Amino acid sequence: MAEFNELLQQRRAKVESYQADGINPFANDFVVKHTAQQVLDAHAADDKLKLEGTEITYRVGGRIMARRDFGKAAFLQLQDGSGRLQIYVARNQVGEAAFEQFKKFDIGDIVGVFGSPFRTKTDELSVRAAEIRLLTKSLLPLPEKWHGLTDVETRYRQRYLDLIVNPDVREVFRKRSRIVNLIRDYMLSDDYLEVETPMMHQVAGGATAKPFVTHHNTLKMDLFLRIAPELYLKRLVVGGFDRVFEINRNFRNEGISIQHNPEFTMMEFYRAYATYDDMMNFTEKLICHVATAVCGGLVIPYGEKEVDLTPPWDRLTLKDSIVKYGSIEMTVLDDRDQSFAYAQSLGLELEDRIGHGKLLAEIFDEVVEPKLWQPTFITEYPTEISPLSRKNDLNPDVVDRFELFIVGRELANAFSELNNPIDQKERFLQQLEEKAAGDEEAHGMDEDYIRALEYGLPPTAGEGIGIDRLVMLLTNSSSIRDVILFPQLRPEIS
Repeated sequence: MAEFNELLQQRRAKVESYQADGINPFANDFVVKHTAQQVLDAHAADDKLKLEGTEITYRVGGRIMARRDFGKAAFLQLQDGSGRLQIYVARNQVGEAAFEQFKKFDIGDIVGVFGSPFRTKTDELSVRAAEIRLLTKSLLPLPEKWHGLTDVETRYRQRYLDLIVNPDVREVFRKRSRIVNLIRDYMLSDDYLEVETPMMHQVAGGATAKPFVTHHNTLKMDLFLRIAPELYLKRLVVGGFDRVFEINRNFRNEGISIQHNPEFTMMEFYRAYATYDDMMNFTEKLICHVATAVCGGLVIPYGEKEVDLTPPWDRLTLKDSIVKYGSIEMTVLDDRDQSFAYAQSLGLELEDRIGHGKLLAEIFDEVVEPKLWQPTFITEYPTEISPLSRKNDLNPDVVDRFELFIVGRELANAFSELNNPIDQKERFLQQLEEKAAGDEEAHGMDEDYIRALEYGLPPTAGEGIGIDRLVMLLTNSSSIRDVILFPQLRPEIS
């Protein structure tokens, strides 16, 4: 720590020295016209002979990541948003005064360089500086050259530092941006309308989750950060927008883990005159399209294994999946008491009053979900845990719903929408009973949504896809914190 404080004092002293010499250590008058990658691309095929005596010049800016000094000259590794470029700085090229100032530059300083391209004796494309200027003095040193930034907690808290020193991290977030853009373009090409719906709701709806609560001073009322945009998007379908989608944040007041962040990104989309079967087919095509573009194929690495996204993907009912992976007879699952006994044998701690449908979901989470490595659609979810889904015509105990699982994680949730306002109100009332009994995640009553349904929601199917988890899959990232630029963390202990 003493060494760190000494370095900090030395760099602050340099700021004062520059200012005393009339030099602005935080200048903004150098015009950058080129990126490192543009220089590299422009001369990738040019040999040393072709570059000798060239009159081509470049104006680049970036951060000094490494330097090798040789008395009257030095080599720098300059990093900008596109990559790294080697810079050669010589006393006889930049002048005596500029070189003396240059010798004070530190690793981490941001500089502007004007110069010409050439190849070194080792054939590395470089820029010979005719001018080099300090643009931003770095007061804090970058992590040790040989150790880098490896502490996970520091990487997440100081993402800016993580991005500076870890190229692989920058690439993950470039891929994330590309994934989102590919999804958006795919949706627009299929005639979906992109919309924005409220982030603050009077009723926490659209999912079963515990919300964050805030307060509006002027209206003198509590509001909830949205747990899902579903009910507003379906209002738009009522209004005549037959295909809508939104890519945006949801907020759920729940635990933090490698799979969960309280603030996360979802895409929700709704299509009139469609069923959950249509959504399964659409989801398969969408994810395969994105994976092919980002990963170059449909067989991709994840951890120490591979995921094969080649269609068609497996489809199993929730009960059938428990029979398959739990080595249990269907007759046990059909009986509530036998199901409860089976759950207890698995070590699940459940309340005696738990309903049969919720009980089956708990068993599924324990027995099946971790084993669904390859893409699998699970269908026929219990009506009890699906308050917004349409009941199956042949079996009202289940709904027309699926969840998509890949690498043991839920990636998407979809269903044929419940558009019967009478049934919907009864479901909401059942949820209110659950809430009164202590279920903090139970759905609230939304009278305006009921009113919208009474005007008529056409037969509709809707879906939510977890963008963060999809990015985890396609970038081979093991934690959701690795794909969220600024994940939620506990307060830093000073």
